[in-house]
Amino acid sequence: MSDKRDFLATAGVNTRLAHTGNVPSDYHGFVNPPIVRASTVLFPDARTMDTRAQKYTYGTRGTPTTDALCEAIDALEGSAGTILVPSGLAAVTVPFLAFLSSGDHALIVDSVYFPTRNFCNTMLTRMGVTVEYYDPAIGAGIEALIRPNTRLVHTEAPGSNTFEMQDISAISGVAHRHGCVVTMDNTWATPLYFKPLDHGVDISIHAATKYPSGHSDILMGTVSANAKHWEQLHEATITLGICGSPDDSYQILRGLRTMGVRLERHQESALNLARWLEEHEDVERVLHPALPRFPGHDIWKRDFTGASGIFSFVLKVSEQAQVKARAHAFLDALSIFGLGYSWGGYESLALVVGLSDRTICKQPAEGPVIRLQIGLEDVPDLRRDLEAGFAAAAAVSA
Repeated sequence: MSDKRDFLATAGVNTRLAHTGNVPSDYHGFVNPPIVRASTVLFPDARTMDTRAQKYTYGTRGTPTTDALCEAIDALEGSAGTILVPSGLAAVTVPFLAFLSSGDHALIVDSVYFPTRNFCNTMLTRMGVTVEYYDPAIGAGIEALIRPNTRLVHTEAPGSNTFEMQDISAISGVAHRHGCVVTMDNTWATPLYFKPLDHGVDISIHAATKYPSGHSDILMGTVSANAKHWEQLHEATITLGICGSPDDSYQILRGLRTMGVRLERHQESALNLARWLEEHEDVERVLHPALPRFPGHDIWKRDFTGASGIFSFVLKVSEQAQVKARAHAFLDALSIFGLGYSWGGYESLALVVGLSDRTICKQPAEGPVIRLQIGLEDVPDLRRDLEAGFAAAAAVSA
């Protein structure tokens, strides 16, 4: 058969997902690469060992299985290289450690994933890095915040839990004029619906725990870099001794094969429910960037090619004293929606969002924020479950 690499370069998303990261001819025709578990790797002689003149030298530096996943992610991201780490949070912290030093200044979007903020406020601060949070809507105005020692600008769009959009291209352009590295947590959109490196981002971060896994049973993060920043990122992960396991890599690679069709279903169901919730009498507002009423929708429409299955809404309450009681009553009445963290799996989830950490994008005044992960269940069943939650919340008295 002819080489399929040229064909895949212009193929559709689902075709590429089905055929990247595997070369059956390398493994006797088997369509899935084998799981190669390794710590020790043997060398044929002392000279090869001394010069490390072979592809694999130790398990932390990669195996054929982890390389297969990295190649697949590079094909999706358009990146020069990808590292695998044990969690989505590690995917954020490793590049921070790679590119920041004592005395540096880092700009972090205020709508950031809370564990990222916690890492910044604790470990980065103890390292002597000054951390400053900025408004996600700042755009090119971020230039006013850049100092002579600013080294990194971290973005996340949409924002965690409240889904604020960012003008990534404008922020990247300004940051690069000042010599800053731009990182982005792109977990919500995946590289199928937004490609950070095409918008000026240097380091694309993804919690593969979510949609690439798709089955709520794997923890992993991927970090993909452009050519300018790849070597420094790669060296940092080797120095830190952080790596993803071959077994988990195999599971993520398998999850990629169906990620396109799963995301289509997540998107369709989530938008159906978000539009329904916009008109619901017990909802103050819906926080979903694909809705025309949502601030930042124009940026989403311009830059993104799709939406995933997670969004939030503000539950209506008549008195502030009812906020926690009504939110808890809503959640406790749910049957199909599970109460749990994470998202991107096949099952629907719900939780009350905590926003006490915010300094700019603060808690909506109207009521509690409920975050929904819309899974692969039938929409009429999910509506019926949510209606039970609304009825329970409405029954709560102050």
